[in-house]
Amino acid sequence: MPPREDANGAGGASSASPSEPAPPPPQQPKGKGKKKDEKKDDDLSEEDQALKEKLELYVVRAQDSDPGVQKLALESMRQEIRTATSSMTSVPKPLKFLRPHYGALKSFFETMPDSDLKKYMADILSVLALTMSVEGERESLKYRMVGSEGDIGSWGHEYVRNLAGEIAQEFQKLQDDDVPIDKSLMELVQQIVSFHMKHNAEPEAVDLLMELIHGIRQVENLDLLVEHVDATNYKRTCLYLTSSSKYLPAPDDMLALKIAYEIYLKFGDLASALRIALLLDNKSQYVKQVYTATDDLLLKKQFSYIVARHGLSMEIDDEIAADENDKEALQEIVYNTKLSEGYLTLARDIEVMEPKSPEDIYKVHLIDGRGATSSSLDSARQNLAATFVNAFVNAGFGQAKKILRMTKLLLQDKLMTAPSDSSSGGSSGNWLFKNKEHGKASAAASLVLQQFGFVSINKDCQGMILLWDSDSGLAQLDKYLHSNDTHVVAGALLGIGIVSCGVKNDCDPAFALISEYISRDESIIRIGAILGLGIAYAGSQKEELQAQLSAILADSQTPLEVLVFSAISLGLVFVGSCNEEIAQSIIFVLMDRSEAELAEPIIRLLPVALGLLYLGKQESVEATAEVSKTFDEKIRKYCDVTLMSLAYAGTGNVLKVQNLLGICSEHLEKGETHQGPAVLGIALIAMAEELGADMAVRSLERLLQYGEQNIRRAVPLALGMLCISNPKVNVMDTLSRLSHDADAEVSMAAIISLGLIGAGTNNARIAGMLRNLSSYYYKEAGHLFCVRIAQGLAHLGKGLLTLSPYHSDRFLLSPIALAGLVTVLHACLDMKSIILGKYHYMLYILVLAMQPRMLLTVDEDLKPLSVPVRVGQAVDVVGQAGKPKTITGFQTHSTPVLLAAGERAELATEKYVPLSPFLEGFVILKKNPEYHED
Repeated sequence: MPPREDANGAGGASSASPSEPAPPPPQQPKGKGKKKDEKKDDDLSEEDQALKEKLELYVVRAQDSDPGVQKLALESMRQEIRTATSSMTSVPKPLKFLRPHYGALKSFFETMPDSDLKKYMADILSVLALTMSVEGERESLKYRMVGSEGDIGSWGHEYVRNLAGEIAQEFQKLQDDDVPIDKSLMELVQQIVSFHMKHNAEPEAVDLLMELIHGIRQVENLDLLVEHVDATNYKRTCLYLTSSSKYLPAPDDMLALKIAYEIYLKFGDLASALRIALLLDNKSQYVKQVYTATDDLLLKKQFSYIVARHGLSMEIDDEIAADENDKEALQEIVYNTKLSEGYLTLARDIEVMEPKSPEDIYKVHLIDGRGATSSSLDSARQNLAATFVNAFVNAGFGQAKKILRMTKLLLQDKLMTAPSDSSSGGSSGNWLFKNKEHGKASAAASLVLQQFGFVSINKDCQGMILLWDSDSGLAQLDKYLHSNDTHVVAGALLGIGIVSCGVKNDCDPAFALISEYISRDESIIRIGAILGLGIAYAGSQKEELQAQLSAILADSQTPLEVLVFSAISLGLVFVGSCNEEIAQSIIFVLMDRSEAELAEPIIRLLPVALGLLYLGKQESVEATAEVSKTFDEKIRKYCDVTLMSLAYAGTGNVLKVQNLLGICSEHLEKGETHQGPAVLGIALIAMAEELGADMAVRSLERLLQYGEQNIRRAVPLALGMLCISNPKVNVMDTLSRLSHDADAEVSMAAIISLGLIGAGTNNARIAGMLRNLSSYYYKEAGHLFCVRIAQGLAHLGKGLLTLSPYHSDRFLLSPIALAGLVTVLHACLDMKSIILGKYHYMLYILVLAMQPRMLLTVDEDLKPLSVPVRVGQAVDVVGQAGKPKTITGFQTHSTPVLLAAGERAELATEKYVPLSPFLEGFVILKKNPEYHED
């Protein structure tokens, strides 16, 4: 610790070396020196002068030859130092007056024989070194190690803090020299940790252990912190551990989380331990350990709600619940079977059950000027956009027939019953063949509306409306599987996958219905079936799917688009699994592609599929990344950057962000496209914590100013990822500016990103921007399509859903939700070829990230229970002593309630006790036995 100056100028470093006595002051003319000393002494009060003279006498007597006199002088000096008081900015007076004698006392110490008196002297020198030692000499620690083994806390908090700092330096030196750690040093660490934990300084204890973490691991003393935590401070300690883990390098971050996990288990805070278990991502060990640590069935049900929200595919076995009925009840919750019911309870409470048509979202009547004329320019693409808007806005509300009938009538009025005249070609049949960009598939889907209802993509819409309600959804979609129109069948298959997304069933109906269509001849049906399975079983690591889809990858006759979607589905199903067999299959597909196939826009999704297998797994990707360096030069760099960005997604790894910024600073040859994934990678890695996200936003602003064109096209998507479902004003303004950019790809990406940052928020400002954009781009079919998609996203689930992959008070990152977002964003890197081309249905992969942003409290029978809660802006209370307020600017509501980004809820009654430490999603309430009504 550097020496500190006090307010009066005392406390600088001594110029003498640590092993020699201080040199005598330079000789001055007698008259001058005498006057100066007299003036200095005159500045002291009588009390201070007496103290100074007393201490000088103690110094003289401490060097006496008589041990008894020495002992008395040292004890008196010790007493004066211990009882001294000072302000926050000044050095205690005994330390100030003893400063000129520090060198003399050090010299005398070296001559003293080994005895208790020498240890006494070492203790005093250790305290004096607090303000007098030379920086880097660590004299305070040196004298403490040879001194007596008394209570270090008796010398004061500042002394203990200084000692901790010197120990950290000593550990670093020992580590650099590869010297084993002394046992006495570890004993001193234990004393310091114990002192900090008893005096509300938990962060300082944790900081010391984080500095020494390598040394602690060597002596196998990980439980050092666990031993000294008690019931009064364990929450503050764990909060600091988990928060600081985001800024620690691997493997220290995992070690900090494991310590917090052990502490939570020790004090029976099992729901908090479960959150860390899910973050540690070791379901076989940690999650099961939490379940088996209690016999309380109600608590296990709360655990199951948390597991279900995270999307973890988990089987309840006999160890977790021995009774069959209990096992079935827990498994139902893990399978998310109650999600639809809870979501509709929220919708009924907020009174938004009435279906909304696309016209309700567009609000054309509010647009001045050209808004009215745009309606006459509707085409199949706008029909398609209306279908997406319909799906996003009414997602999960389950009133498919009513919603589809409304939209069907709307489209019939606009497209099917248009008056025939020579200028329009005479019939709606001619209108079909005017669709050049989309091909005929989507337009045909619109035209056969009257015979089949919504077909092709519209079947997916029906699946979205029946989201999480697999029983009703499968019954309604099954009949379309027998249609003669391939697009109808493909849409129905994708719809079945969407209905089953995030919801599981023992009977496995989705697999039974879809799997037989995988081997059909028609590519569109195969893609519908494959993508449907990928969405339905995302994160489940289902082995049957691996066998079927790997066989497609191995077949050399498979069309390229079927190969790509098979790889994407495998990536979604086995997200974060590091499955080597699947990785090899995708690598072989990439190696076997011809020059012409590597030039296809959709090929860029193969590296994404490979990266999904290693999502968030950091170093595990290195072997595969080495293999990717052998690929054709057209795809090599793209694959390398994509793998790195996905492997470190959500980690906040600063070094990887720097690497990606370095890639973005290069000037590329024509045809290279790997800077787009690098920009997305910056957002994916930096979104782990708020500070990193803010810094990434600033870095992206610089890339907009100085980057190449393909970088500028990716920046809006990266901003959308950083602030997803969180409409920050500065990002909103940037995207609004970019939405009028001269480059069509930049402006379309910005429009889609406006939808992403406002997803599910009903943000009025974004809604107004998008209405104005629909008027501005009324002649641009592609831009107008993007505006409609963004409008649908902004009103996602009528404002009840979120796309944010983070949950549990922004502590946990759902890999399934992140996988869905990453896949769609990479598809948006080539908007014209993929999203505006024939692969627009990839937008439905966003369903993996859709979750209700609700708090629904239930009683012990899992029935909705309305209680008052305070909802306000979350306050960061990490490192604060006592019990600070965790929310500010709150309002009191009755559950169920909506939670916006950055908001937190607290129970406003003592009548019930929540079984979860954070109020989000489904929370079970128990009656408080200590509560008595007034």
